[in-house]
Amino acid sequence: MQLDGLIQREGGRKLISSIPACWQGPLVRLGIVWAAIFALTFREWQAMASQWWNISTYNHILFVPLIVGWLIYSRRDELARITPQAWLPGLLMLGATLFVWLVGSLAGVNTVSQLGAVLALQTSIAALLGLRVTVATLFPLLYLIFLVPFGDELVPALQMITAEMVITLTQWSGVPAVIDGVFIDTPAGLFEVAEACSGVKFLIAMIALGTLICYCCFNSWKRRIVFMVSAIGLSIAANSIRAWGTIFIAQSQGIEFAEGFDHIFYGWIFFALIVGGLLATSWRWFDRDPDDLGIDLPGAPQSSWFRQLSVGAMSGNRAAVFAGLLLAIFAFWHTAGSRVEAAVPDQISLPEQVADWKLVDYSPSVAWQPRASGADHRLLGRYRNNSGQHVDVFLALYSAQEDGREASAYGEGALDPGSDWRWLAPGTARTDAIADFLFVYGKHKRLAETSYRTGNLLTGSAARLKLANMFDRLTLRARPTMMLIVSAEERENREAAQSISDFRRSVGDQGEWMDRIARLR
Repeated sequence: MQLDGLIQREGGRKLISSIPACWQGPLVRLGIVWAAIFALTFREWQAMASQWWNISTYNHILFVPLIVGWLIYSRRDELARITPQAWLPGLLMLGATLFVWLVGSLAGVNTVSQLGAVLALQTSIAALLGLRVTVATLFPLLYLIFLVPFGDELVPALQMITAEMVITLTQWSGVPAVIDGVFIDTPAGLFEVAEACSGVKFLIAMIALGTLICYCCFNSWKRRIVFMVSAIGLSIAANSIRAWGTIFIAQSQGIEFAEGFDHIFYGWIFFALIVGGLLATSWRWFDRDPDDLGIDLPGAPQSSWFRQLSVGAMSGNRAAVFAGLLLAIFAFWHTAGSRVEAAVPDQISLPEQVADWKLVDYSPSVAWQPRASGADHRLLGRYRNNSGQHVDVFLALYSAQEDGREASAYGEGALDPGSDWRWLAPGTARTDAIADFLFVYGKHKRLAETSYRTGNLLTGSAARLKLANMFDRLTLRARPTMMLIVSAEERENREAAQSISDFRRSVGDQGEWMDRIARLR
C-alpha cells in the first residue's frame, strides 16, 4: 500500500513538473473559476448532459470534449512557449456571457442559458490566460459551442422540406400519391413525415463534423464554404431519399417490412455511406494536413490589431478575484429574478356568452386537450353561434414563466406530444397569433391559433413573449402570462378559419378580453 501511494505521488509530481512553471498558477486559478462557473450554471450542464446521453439527436456531442482535448493536446508544445497573462477585457467578456446565461435562465430559454454557460467557460480562459492563449486556441474554444444542443427549432421547416422532396420523388417513381402538409397518402397507406423523419439528427451531426473537417483539412476559405454547403445539402437530400425509399418499398413489401428495413439499413448504414462518400469525393481537394495543425493565427502577435487589443494586462490573482465577484453578483441577481411571481386570482372562468356565441358542452369529434404544464389555471370550452359555427377556446394563466411552466416552450400549446394528434402544416400567419393545422386518424383536421399575453403585449411570437418575460425578470417586475388557443374543426361546408375569424370579430379587443377572464381588469 505504501509503495502504491509512493508511485502515485511520484506520478503526480511528474505530471506537475511536465507543466511549465509559468502555466501552473494560471491553470490552478482557471480550475477554481471553472468550478465556480459549473456550480452557478449546474442546472444548464445537468440538462445538457441528459440530452447528450438520452436523446439520439445529440449523442454526437459526447465526442465534442474529446475532439477539443485532442485539438489542444496537438498544439501543447507551441502553447508551452506562451506565457499566460490575465486580461481585463476578458473579464468584461466574462460578464457579458454571464448576462447571456442570466437572460436565458430567467426567460426560460434553455438554448440561450446553455449557450451562456458554455460561453462563460470560453471567456474565462480569455480573462485568466489572456489574449495570446485565446488566439492560439481559437478554433478549439469556438468548437465548444457544439456542446449546446440545438436544432428543435428547425424541425417543422425540415418536415415541410422533406415532405415536398418526398412527394416529388414518389410521383417520379410512378407511385400515385397525394400530399397534405406532412402526410402523404399512397396505395400502400398513409405516411407521415414525423419529427423523427425530419432529418434534424443527421443535419446537426453533419454540421459539427463538417466544421471540424473544414478546419482540419482545408486552408482555402472557398473550399471550406463549398464543402459545408455540400455537406448540409447532401444531408437534407439523403434524408429525403431515405424517406422516399421507405414509401417505395412499402408499395410492394408492406409497411412493416419497409419500416424495419428503414431502421436497419437507412437508419445507419445508408447515412454512414453518405458520409463516407462525401469524404471520399472531397479528399482530392484537401489542402491541409490534420497532423500538422499548430496554433491558430501564429502571426497574430506581430499584427497591429493584436497590439491594440493587448492593453489591459493584470495580475492573475486580481483577475481571479474579480471573476469571483462577477459570479457572486450574477448569482444574487439570478436568485432575486427567479423569485418574481405575479399574484393571480383563486378562480377564473370563461364567459357564458360572447355576442351571439354561447358556451355549450365541449364535445369534439376527437378528444383534443392542449398542453399547459405548470399553469395556475386552465380553461377549455366550446362556443356555438346561431349560424351553427363552433369554436373551442383554451386559456392558460401563469403567475410566472420558468423551466417547467413556459407557455411557449417546445411541446406546449395546441399540440400535446402525448396525444394522437399530429402536426400537419402551418396556418395563415397573423401578427397576434400563430396558426397550425393538426391531423388525427387520417381524416380529422382542426386549425388552432395561439396567442400569448403579458402586460400590454399580445403576440403570436414565442420570441417576443420570451423577451418580455425576460425583461420583467431582469427588472424584478411581476406580471402574469396567458396563452389563448382558439381552435375549430374542419367540417363539411364550414371552414375552421372562417369560424375562428368570426369568433375573434365578436370578441373585439382580444387582449382586453383575456385580461377580463384573468380578472386583471
